[in-house]
Amino acid sequence: MSPVTTDKPPVASTPSKDGSGSRITGALVSAMRGNMRQYGMLIALGLIVVLFQIWTDGTLLMPRNVSNIVQQNSYILILAIGMMIVIIAGHIDLSAGSLAAFVGAIAAVLMVEQGWSWPLALAASLVIGAIAGAWQGFWIAYLGIPSFIVTLAGMLLFRGATQIVLEGQSIAPFPKGFQNISQGFLPEVGPDTNYHNLTLFIGAAVAIVVLWQQWRDRRRQLAYELEVLPLKLWVAKCAAIAAAVMVFTLLLASYRGVPIVLLIMSGLLILLGFVMRNAVVGRHVYALGGNKAAAKLSGVKDKRVTFLVFVNMGVLAALAGCVYAARLNAGTPQAGINFELEAIAAAFIGGASMSGGVGTVLGAIIGGLVLGVLNNGMSLVGIGTDYQQVIKGLVLLAAVGFDVWNKRRAGA
Repeated sequence: MSPVTTDKPPVASTPSKDGSGSRITGALVSAMRGNMRQYGMLIALGLIVVLFQIWTDGTLLMPRNVSNIVQQNSYILILAIGMMIVIIAGHIDLSAGSLAAFVGAIAAVLMVEQGWSWPLALAASLVIGAIAGAWQGFWIAYLGIPSFIVTLAGMLLFRGATQIVLEGQSIAPFPKGFQNISQGFLPEVGPDTNYHNLTLFIGAAVAIVVLWQQWRDRRRQLAYELEVLPLKLWVAKCAAIAAAVMVFTLLLASYRGVPIVLLIMSGLLILLGFVMRNAVVGRHVYALGGNKAAAKLSGVKDKRVTFLVFVNMGVLAALAGCVYAARLNAGTPQAGINFELEAIAAAFIGGASMSGGVGTVLGAIIGGLVLGVLNNGMSLVGIGTDYQQVIKGLVLLAAVGFDVWNKRRAGA
């Protein structure tokens, strides 16, 4: 199959005699156009990292600070994954932060006052989150009440319930095992190498799996005679991916290794990413968000799918609440404030569309990291929280504005 080309020859590049330079440039432009939003956010994330790395004199990418960024933003990233799926389905959830606070309060009461073991309390917390999500999903899916109204009511309900459960006071401390959900790291194994050996092994395994996935996808595309990147450009892409994975691995291995919460987020990314890409229910979520009427005519069970989307959101909100409580080592009435807004912002920055039907689980992670690196970098250089809010608001507005511009451009 012939490589991808463009109608106009590239101006800035000088093609080789066999035209390979023109073909590679054309393929790169075509790939950028087809995935403009996701590539744009990746480029923006890279530029933000470079900017603050220079501005902070190298502090941003110090191994300890990289681990802090992961741990500090873990609960928002977990919420952002669930929020992305909700938005893809054409809905919104304003109750996620309050539900996270409520579940964190329940977990605190169970462990500190009732003496439950932390694994049992964690399991009960996730079940409570699923029940809360099912409660809201029932009103939205089966009674037809708009998600904005139902989750706004849920925000008030769970916020009040948090105050009732905690009686206006914080409850602490938690068992060490529960704290390790957010604060812990994988144990060290093997000889002393000045690096965390298990982290190096995991990083190498991840790089191999990702490269194998890229190779498998390319073979499958060629088998179905789909357009693929030219070989040189594909090799460069794989090399860049492998380099990024190994640099991140070395940064983590230079401190204390992989945070446990990073493993949790990676598991969610793999599982829910697979569901949204390959499972029937994932395709139905995209179909409902893209065109609900057409999806129903095609046999999609819209009520069941919507119900499951909010059950999933409830479980992830519960998990985020436990992670946040474990990080604070306390259940507090002030937990979860504005978490849902951060998650919504991360989803839209990561490629979600207000009209639904567009977005990826990986995009939610990228959007959350953009906000997380901005928060961390601005704090390191001494920018006040007031200006931080202004800057994050402008970033969100720019991301949504870019989405609107891109749609108009595509429809022109």
